[in-house]
Amino acid sequence: MSEQSESIRLRIRREAGGLLTRLQEHPAGHWFTANWQTSKRFRIAGYALGGLILFYLLLWVTVLRTLPSADRLLSYQPPLPTMVRGVNGEIVYSYARERRVQLRFVDLPKPLIDAYLSAEDKTFWSHGGVDITGTLGAVLDYANPLRTKRAVGGSTITQQVAKNILIGDEYSVTRKIKEMILARRIEGALEKEQILELYLNEIPLGRQAFGVQAAARAYFGKDVGDLKLHEAAFLAILPKAPERYGREKNQQLAINRRNYVLDQMVDNGWATPAQAAEAKAQPLGLIPRRSESYDPSVGYFVEDVRRELIDKYGEQAEDGPNSIYGGGLWVRTSLDPQLQKAAQDALRTGLLRYQAGRGWGGPIAKIKVDPDGWQTELIAAGKSITYQNWRVGVVLSRSGNQATIGFTDGRKAPLIALPDSLRAGDVIAAAPSGNAWAVKNVPAVSGGFVAIDPNSGRVLAVQGGFDAGLGSFNRATQAQRQPGSTIKPFVYATGLDNGMTPASEVLDGQFCVYQGAQLGQKCFRNFDMRGAGGTHTMRWGLEQSRNLMTVRIANDAGMDNVSRQIDRVGIGKYPPYLSFALGAGETTVLRMANAYAALANNGVQYSPTLIDFVQDRNGKVIWRADNRRCEKCNMANWDGKPMPRLAKRGKQVMDPRTAFQVIHMLEGVVTRGTATVLRDLNLSLFGKTGTTTGPTNVWFAGGSQDIVGAVYLGYDQPRSLGGYAQGGSIAAPMFKQFIQESRNRWYDRPFVAPANIHWVKIDRVSGSKVFAGNPTDDPKSPIIWEAFKADSEVARTTRQDDLAKQRDALIAAIRRSSQAQSSEATAEDTADPQVAADNAVAIQ
Repeated sequence: MSEQSESIRLRIRREAGGLLTRLQEHPAGHWFTANWQTSKRFRIAGYALGGLILFYLLLWVTVLRTLPSADRLLSYQPPLPTMVRGVNGEIVYSYARERRVQLRFVDLPKPLIDAYLSAEDKTFWSHGGVDITGTLGAVLDYANPLRTKRAVGGSTITQQVAKNILIGDEYSVTRKIKEMILARRIEGALEKEQILELYLNEIPLGRQAFGVQAAARAYFGKDVGDLKLHEAAFLAILPKAPERYGREKNQQLAINRRNYVLDQMVDNGWATPAQAAEAKAQPLGLIPRRSESYDPSVGYFVEDVRRELIDKYGEQAEDGPNSIYGGGLWVRTSLDPQLQKAAQDALRTGLLRYQAGRGWGGPIAKIKVDPDGWQTELIAAGKSITYQNWRVGVVLSRSGNQATIGFTDGRKAPLIALPDSLRAGDVIAAAPSGNAWAVKNVPAVSGGFVAIDPNSGRVLAVQGGFDAGLGSFNRATQAQRQPGSTIKPFVYATGLDNGMTPASEVLDGQFCVYQGAQLGQKCFRNFDMRGAGGTHTMRWGLEQSRNLMTVRIANDAGMDNVSRQIDRVGIGKYPPYLSFALGAGETTVLRMANAYAALANNGVQYSPTLIDFVQDRNGKVIWRADNRRCEKCNMANWDGKPMPRLAKRGKQVMDPRTAFQVIHMLEGVVTRGTATVLRDLNLSLFGKTGTTTGPTNVWFAGGSQDIVGAVYLGYDQPRSLGGYAQGGSIAAPMFKQFIQESRNRWYDRPFVAPANIHWVKIDRVSGSKVFAGNPTDDPKSPIIWEAFKADSEVARTTRQDDLAKQRDALIAAIRRSSQAQSSEATAEDTADPQVAADNAVAIQ
């Protein structure tokens, strides 16, 4: 192996030597050798050329090889926040970690442009990308051995565009060289106006603001077109040191620098001395640092939208062009601001009403109290509250009846109304009280509320707890809770699909099932621990929420059928056990609301959606909830055929007649059942209350044909709410407040029966068909209109019919008795004992 390697080396040397010999023998080689040996100038020129080649190679390796193309700026798309609109088109929220607003050059006011040119690059309109004078100054500053800070100056606006967008802010000579080369290339690729537009939209200006429009809002609360000269001059000083000039303690430094910019504007002929003098006389006029102001009630809704967008498009710019924090998306949601505020208020009021009188619910969180680090710890806890004038703070110290609270802005204050269990390190809510702050009780109990449009599946409001600032966990869409009796309408619907009617009589009595040798017998019971005795109509059983009647209906209709019906409406997949007919499974508020929406829409159900459509930064729709296509809707000319129509979106999950019958019975729940608290609203409402074992959850679900909702209240870690807690007394009043706060959105329109529904006057108690009399407006009217399927209408009866039936039954019994006695007389010794026993039973 070594001999072969040696042979190869010798061959390379031989061939290389031959090449060199051939070059020397060439006429050009002779000329070069002769001049190199005889001319000193030729040798100097040769060394210089070699040096240049070496320098270029070094420059290519260290700089040019990795230099980005200036043409990228032609298609550059800056990271932009995602804007969220409500159902009315108004902006309700934005997902942004930086403040950014893009403007076109024509939208930039000239005084603002002049201020920036005076502060940063007065020769911008004339230079070719690099200011030689400024660059030499920067080089001298960099080489100064006495310099203690970063060298400044020398970068034109074009160079700053290269730095900010293409190569970054690395502090090195290499970066400076890249910046200068790119600046020359940018000047060749873009117009001056395009360069200035990029610069004024991208320059970081403090307070998380990038670009002049975002900075104008952050520092002055106005748009750039409304800025006065002194305000424009202040924004122009920020590129040098945004965090320093934007702070109150450095106000005088900022004023001095602002006034220098105004003087430069006068020197450049871009402002008159009088204008500059007037601007210098003005204070800075900065507004306090604050975040974007949006209605805090939308917190839970927009957080669910954010999660959905991240799943679709990613979070950061590197995740794709439509990322939530960089893609500049425009998102139209189904959020209804009025209904959302009403849902928030209703849930909060219910939680506070339940918590009242139960003592302090405990701290929101606990942190370590350090004299130097408590503020940072409190900020890192990420807790806030927007209820009334409450604020979140941390207890810094407590001694007896005296305590001190600290807030995220570093302020401290005395704390009063101290609970016994309050300790230092407790993160709590407090409200101002005189010269101190009083401890406030954030409810330990929680809950969720959802409102939905049953005709489209669009979610109108989501409230997942007391305040979204206390935590992002959404109890309306994420919490799995037992629904209790709110499941019963779907059990009754299964009974209706299997031959029963609202007038069918069901026994409200003991019902037990044998569960095997180990589990023994299971006996169900009503909520009040007793049966009412006797039989009652199916309607009465649903209105009064009778467990024993519900279990019997489920058993007779078949639990397999009940489980399939519950699954079809999207509540959940449950095994066919009778306990699930009473709400022993788990579901979410959103699923339950959507199931009731199917009832309100004659059995047609839509997938619930929070987002209607998503547009990219250029306005192109890239996702739509309603993705149906209408192929012939845009024909240039009518083809004479029927007008094209979109296909139906919804899914028929229940017989429309059955859905209407259930709705009609649930209207009785509001009229005379467990939700009569809603009756005085005088609206066509339906609904069902629910209370789980414990009770650990209390529910209400229902609404109208236009708005359907569901609400529950319970502890996050389920425990008893107290024996008195019921859906009708806690949850239903919350839904009532929701309606009252949005009363203009509710219309008293009766539900319309689908085809093949017959209206029949019946006795409300017995379910029998009647002729005399008419239904009245009295909730306890003995005669009501009942909805029957065409093939299950109750038989028509009168008093005479009832007497005739009783007479016929008596005659038949007498005849059977006579026949039995005759048989015994003719077959005394041959009678079969078993036949005699059967006859005796039949007679009884």
